[in-house]
Amino acid sequence: MAGFLARRLLNYAVLVVVAASLAYLMAAVALDPRSNYADRTPKPPPAVVDAQLTALNLNDRTPLLERYATWAGGVLHGDFGKTVAGSPVGADLKRRMGVTFRLVVLGLIFGSLLGVFAGALAAVGQYGWFDRLSAGLSFVVLAVPVVVLANMLILVATWANEHLFGRQLFLVSGEYSDGLDTGFWGHVTDRLQHLVLPTISLSVGLIAVFSRYQRNMMLDVIGADFVRTARAKGLSRLRALTRHALRTALIPVVTYFAFTFGALLTGATFTEKIFGWHGLGEQLINSVFSNDVNTVAAISLLAAIAVLAASLAADLLRAALDPRVRA
Repeated sequence: MAGFLARRLLNYAVLVVVAASLAYLMAAVALDPRSNYADRTPKPPPAVVDAQLTALNLNDRTPLLERYATWAGGVLHGDFGKTVAGSPVGADLKRRMGVTFRLVVLGLIFGSLLGVFAGALAAVGQYGWFDRLSAGLSFVVLAVPVVVLANMLILVATWANEHLFGRQLFLVSGEYSDGLDTGFWGHVTDRLQHLVLPTISLSVGLIAVFSRYQRNMMLDVIGADFVRTARAKGLSRLRALTRHALRTALIPVVTYFAFTFGALLTGATFTEKIFGWHGLGEQLINSVFSNDVNTVAAISLLAAIAVLAASLAADLLRAALDPRVRA
């Protein structure tokens, strides 16, 4: 088990380096920080622009590999460089990282758990009403983009606040309400009210995907010999399904866990923008428009580390479910 984890960590470290390097090189080639100075009035002299870009390690007249070496050396010391405005990249990303990963982790937990439960239940009652209903709803959800789904949730929540509850139960903009003076539990409740809709917008797609995947995996093992043997030994149908069939069917689903984390990060980019959450996704979009190479590269590096951390968590879960991996 220790050797398995050591090999995985080494592979992931190499992948992080490759992903971060490619992200920086592509951002440095595609983005043009020099264009930020073109529309200024009065227009700064070319020498001043070159000096400013060189100080930020963004000068396109400096060889690309030299800029990459400077950036990579800084990253090794925890320095992600400076933004196009001259402020440190890492200072703002620390807060935004917490915002994004709080949203993504909650979406992943609710989406995966509810999806697995719905898929297992649909497989047990194959071709029943719940199986048909969950299949129909899953395909409808998968056909709707996150952008459309998030805006639909806002419209539904606004209508429910006005006509059903008569008060602002669902809050649709921002992470929290400014100037709120209601004590600790009041602040907790306020944050939860802001968190509900973004979490739902990220979770429902995962629920649809995991439910379909888990249903198929359960159907593959639900009639297997080891399940029938467990029943023959006296286990009830429920215990045989949960202790043997579900555990076996979860192994390939856990492997899929890491890939969904990357998709969630992409969905969070749109979700943050729509719901006014100031996280990494919003900053990534702003950085692309402002030609901020260092910020784009730093966010890509954090995203790569997060996805590979999710892959490591998936490996650990797989090892817990499958004794052959631990051996």
